[in-house]
Amino acid sequence: MNSMPMPSSLPAPLRIDTIWLATAPLDMRAGIDSALARVVAVFGAAHPHCVYLFANKRANRIKLLMHDGLGIWLATRRLHAGGFWLATATQGSHLSLSHEQLSALVLGLPWQRMGPAGIISVV
Repeated sequence: MNSMPMPSSLPAPLRIDTIWLATAPLDMRAGIDSALARVVAVFGAAHPHCVYLFANKRANRIKLLMHDGLGIWLATRRLHAGGFWLATATQGSHLSLSHEQLSALVLGLPWQRMGPAGIISVV
């Protein structure tokens, strides 16, 4: 049986340097072009290796737009019960999240309480 040699290096997974959460809701019917237009309107530009998150008004769906340096990715997450813990407009038009906060947010957990290394810093 002939086996094909494995490449010496596999492509790196998607790199995420910065995570941004918009506080204004996004219509979940928005496609990639509309979501990209919103990113430019809210954040000024879509920077490589950055993730931009938007939620709908009911906070049961989020859209994630990512520029990987070559193209744009758009993903949607929906909770069947409950809702996402979101920021409010009183916190500004957008805020930066850590990787730990993003992990908590997409699970519907109170990400605002998460600090570095999963440390809960706010009750």
